[in-house]
Amino acid sequence: MQVEAIDAILAKFPEKRGSLIGILHEVQNHFRYLPEGELRYISKRIGIPITQIYSIVNFYNRFSLKPKGKNEISVCLGTACHVKGAEKVMNQIKDKLHIDKGETTDDMNFSLDEVRCIGACSLAPAVVINDDTHALVTPKQVEKLLSKYKD
Repeated sequence: MQVEAIDAILAKFPEKRGSLIGILHEVQNHFRYLPEGELRYISKRIGIPITQIYSIVNFYNRFSLKPKGKNEISVCLGTACHVKGAEKVMNQIKDKLHIDKGETTDDMNFSLDEVRCIGACSLAPAVVINDDTHALVTPKQVEKLLSKYKD
């Protein structure tokens, strides 16, 4: 367990109990997921029951209890993206990375998830990798797109 890293994160929040979601975001950004030991440590340090922390973590899909890859891929499967072929794009990404939705590559370089809408319907089908939104993505573009993020 990385107590020093958690203590440094907690030090950023003067009102710890009211800042739980912000604290969890910082921990997620640091570790790329929310490790159980660190969550239990936070629970004890700020006096919030671990069950309450887990209910928050499980409610928001931004949080993950499994390690995420260095590059997080979100394929929009909302109505506009679906109609314009996002499922084919998703399938091509799955084939190229040899993972399914919700999984991470063995080298921890990529994680793949689906989202219902990113609010960019005019860009459909859209794929978000980390903070980069890629518009009008076709299955043929997937290999080149992924190569930009390989180690």
